[in-house]
Amino acid sequence: MASHSWKDAYRGMSSDNIKGLVLALSSSLFIGASFIVKKKGLKKAGASGVRAGSGGYSYLYEPLWWVGMITMIVGEIANFAAYAFAPAILVTPLGALSIIISAVLAHIILREKLHIFGILGCVLCVVGSTSIVLHAPQERPIESVTEVWDLATEPAFVLYAVLVLIAVFVIVFHYIPLYGHTHIMCYIGVCSLVGSLSVMSVKAMGIALKLTLSGINQLVYPQTWAFTFVVLLCVITQMNYLNKALDTFNTAVVSPIYYVMFTSLTILASVIMFKDWDRQNPSQIITELCGFVTILSGTFLLHKTKDMVDGQIPLSVRPPKHMDDEEDGIDHESVPLTLRRVDTSSSMRSP
Repeated sequence: MASHSWKDAYRGMSSDNIKGLVLALSSSLFIGASFIVKKKGLKKAGASGVRAGSGGYSYLYEPLWWVGMITMIVGEIANFAAYAFAPAILVTPLGALSIIISAVLAHIILREKLHIFGILGCVLCVVGSTSIVLHAPQERPIESVTEVWDLATEPAFVLYAVLVLIAVFVIVFHYIPLYGHTHIMCYIGVCSLVGSLSVMSVKAMGIALKLTLSGINQLVYPQTWAFTFVVLLCVITQMNYLNKALDTFNTAVVSPIYYVMFTSLTILASVIMFKDWDRQNPSQIITELCGFVTILSGTFLLHKTKDMVDGQIPLSVRPPKHMDDEEDGIDHESVPLTLRRVDTSSSMRSP
């Protein structure tokens, strides 16, 4: 009897979840590798021109940097497609794997030191990701973008969206003018709150595109274009305030805090809108939460020790502004932003 109920609760991963998992892992691989390729291109360009950390743009003429940028674009396309097949609670936390790949490749290719606790952080991220993958909910069967619209207009998610918008307006018009340059949570709060809405819209767009490619045209529905407009508006807002955060605070502080808030709010939004946990038992939900906390622990540990070598005293949590950028010309790690991760080089190119 108990064995039968266990089998009912866990039937293994669906084919859509497997596709989403493969796309998410591919995305992390491409994006993690792209930072190393871009950094090598930046170093090569900086040897013959003005470095990016000093405001130069000579890297735009370096083919190696463009190879890295193209690799990142491929990774972001895979990340976009993953949301069409798997729930956000499975796809979003796996973004931490790109940090691991970047750190490991930097250690191997760029000869950057990886502290023993950094290795432990990588292991924690892998363990947490495995836990989430094995217990992630099955993707909700959806046959039209109008079904997603119906989910988005249910009272619970409408209330969440309204609270998010109120919080964003209060932060933007009241707290940022007063505390924006001294409290990192102002900029990161806006990015994370808006990001949770953008991921839901990205998922709707991905579902619409998947159905359209399978022969069920979703482009004729106004809801598809409404979700597209929300994505564009949210991503522009995220880019604006994330670049302000990167310009004001050190990336080693911005990255882990943003990852925690962005991922937590995205999972919350997905649970409310798509009711991911309605199809799971308490033990699966608790296991997913434990896996998520494990990933967070590994991410913080990796960021905290990324500039340490064995036997060295940890650096200050908040080093001087742009210290890392001026030293290397580009940030070592990524910051997830739904469709793309914004690194310091992109923030310098933004108007």
